[in-house]
Amino acid sequence: MMATPAHVAIIMDGNGRWAKARGLPRLAGHRAGVEALRKTVRAAPGLGISFLTVYAFSSENWSRPKSEVSDLMGLLKLFIRRDLAELHQSGVRVRIIGDRAGLQPDIRGLLDEAESLTSGNEALTLVIAFNYGGRDEIVRTARKLAAAVARGELDSEAISAESFAGALDTQGIPDPELVIRTSGELRLSNFLLWQAAYSELVFLPCYWPDFSREHLAEALREFAGRERRFGGLDPQDVASRPAAG
Repeated sequence: MMATPAHVAIIMDGNGRWAKARGLPRLAGHRAGVEALRKTVRAAPGLGISFLTVYAFSSENWSRPKSEVSDLMGLLKLFIRRDLAELHQSGVRVRIIGDRAGLQPDIRGLLDEAESLTSGNEALTLVIAFNYGGRDEIVRTARKLAAAVARGELDSEAISAESFAGALDTQGIPDPELVIRTSGELRLSNFLLWQAAYSELVFLPCYWPDFSREHLAEALREFAGRERRFGGLDPQDVASRPAAG
């Protein structure tokens, strides 16, 4: 039986280049990317995936032109308003990770509504990384724990890798076994830096709007063919070592 990762994370890259290659405005690429996301969410449970995390909007994306940021905010609102009922009916739980401080009240309200409405669902957990950056998440978590120490609520010696992970935005969510990036770029771009420490990485050449169920299945097949050792030795290497004495 093929090993299937319970948690898959995706860097949805290439919307703008997809649009440019077709002589279309960038917004058309982002709209096509939303459709690819819909298809991926629908396909994930049938492929054995329990957690799907997508990089929707990074904390660095605010530096893009204001018109594009406005378009992206509009697409987020449209996605939640149009798709939330279907997600809920399909048993999808929505979790949001990222810094919500400073977001517009209407955006925060939609994010809160999506989480609240779907909190009891179990078919799939869709984690949306919005206004998210891995370094920012780690810094915010460190500040949170430092404040708890300053208040006398936490002993600094009690802070461990496990307790630190439990204070991240992803608390209660297992680390991704597989991280996929589309568009051919070969980097994490500040995505799940703590959580992806031992993730398998698969880079696909297709732009995100072209991503299909078959692309996802292809990445899962590549994952299944890898030997995950987490810093240890291959069992065959251990067996072949001469006995001591």
